[in-house]
Amino acid sequence: MLRNRTSGRRWSGAVVAAAGLTAVLLAPVPASAAPSDPPATAEEAAELVERTAQQLTALDEQVHQAELAVAAQQQAAAAADAAADAAEATLAQYAPAIRAIAQNGYTGSTQSRVAAFLGSESADDLVAQMTMLDLIADHTDGVLAEVSVAQTQAEQARTDADAAAAEAAAALGALHEQQAQVQAQADEYEAEFARLTAAEQVRVTTALAGPVLEAPSAAVAAAAAPGPAAATAVQTALGQIGDPYVWGASGPDGFDCSGLTQYAYAAAGISLPHSSKAQSTMGTPVSRADLVPGDIVYFYSPVSHVGLYIGDGKMVHARTFGQPVAVTSVDQAGYRGAVRVA
Repeated sequence: MLRNRTSGRRWSGAVVAAAGLTAVLLAPVPASAAPSDPPATAEEAAELVERTAQQLTALDEQVHQAELAVAAQQQAAAAADAAADAAEATLAQYAPAIRAIAQNGYTGSTQSRVAAFLGSESADDLVAQMTMLDLIADHTDGVLAEVSVAQTQAEQARTDADAAAAEAAAALGALHEQQAQVQAQADEYEAEFARLTAAEQVRVTTALAGPVLEAPSAAVAAAAAPGPAAATAVQTALGQIGDPYVWGASGPDGFDCSGLTQYAYAAAGISLPHSSKAQSTMGTPVSRADLVPGDIVYFYSPVSHVGLYIGDGKMVHARTFGQPVAVTSVDQAGYRGAVRVA
């Protein structure tokens, strides 16, 4: 429990730093100064913890969005590299034709035509040789033109591949830095949360994610699901109750919110991105009145939290930093909508 202003200053520093970490897809983290009036009471500190947890949830989602962006850049780099390999392979196919041209010593010069004239036994023979020389010249010019185009394409493709690889590497480095910064804020938040009394911790957690409710039978909840995939997801998610909230984790022993829904549906053979916002755009939108077990419910604007609906107005979710996976009411602050992915 916080009892002095020195402790209060440590609280305010954590919150301000977290609030400053508005890193949208690898943006740099701005520095922030501590406020002049830090909380002096335990009640104020508890309110500050609550706000910090909400901010950390948003930052967690921003990192997941950044991870998806980096993955896309890495995929683009791999595709560019494959295109460069293909272009260089096409260029290599012209090597035998170039060697043949060099070995034959054909230059298309007047000398070749003079030789044909002097060596011709008749006018018809001369016409035939001249025609053949024209065909050879046309073929040679065509091959050389194709080689020039292929070489230009190969060089451009390799340049593009190198640039894409460099961009992906830079984005990955920035992402790792961002992850480390958010993890540091999460660690500080959890340490300060632990300083609250048990009653204060319950109040903060309840305000963030609602009171913990009794979990239904996994078999009963799954039976009400619209299909086997949703049923498997519900059973899998309920099986994780009590597992710790771990920032950035998707199981099997710790989860953040989108990591839990991703894990649950992976058990059903359905791949979901590790991002609350991305998950909220998948499947079919569902109204609150039409929710069935297995639907993904999402919260806040922009979306930064998800849970798995299990029926009877309840959801199972990885609630917030420092709190285990639990069942709560789906009707809580920040509810924005739901989607059905199975």
